Amino acid sequence: MDKLRRVLSGREDNEELGLTAQVLDASSLSFSTRVKWFVICFAGGILFSILGSALLFLPGAGIKLFAVFYTLGNIAALSSTCFLMGPLKQLKKMFEPTRLIATIVMLLCLVLTLCAAFWWHKNVLAILFCILQFLAMTWYSISYIPFARDAVIKCFTTCLN
Repeated sequence: MDKLRRVLSGREDNEELGLTAQVLDASSLSFSTRVKWFVICFAGGILFSILGSALLFLPGAGIKLFAVFYTLGNIAALSSTCFLMGPLKQLKKMFEPTRLIATIVMLLCLVLTLCAAFWWHKNVLAILFCILQFLAMTWYSISYIPFARDAVIKCFTTCLN
């Protein structure tokens, strides 16, 4: 639609637009497209995680397949939100002070899971890092819900006392 407006107004060539406007024009997606790709990436992430969990019980390379698919599932689920808010805004929000520790732990566990499965050959450590991935991803995700972290802390404090 914007291109049609430019043609009709006589601004057909992109040289009149600034570099930033050209980049934004080339990479902007409609809201429905953003939602569709969010759902596709998020569903793919869930599918990879479930597939990884099923492959855990294969003899031999099961733990390696589990680590790869579970990590890919978490990466796909994390990247799905880039379609909703954009990659730059996603990165800025990930490294805000309230999410910084959860983000670092989550990214570190993603890498350490693969290291434990492929280079160190420590199956128990790979499973431990997958559990830590899950916990860090959960803590990171609930940081987007107002007062959710406080409610979870209060719930666990009440249960433990």
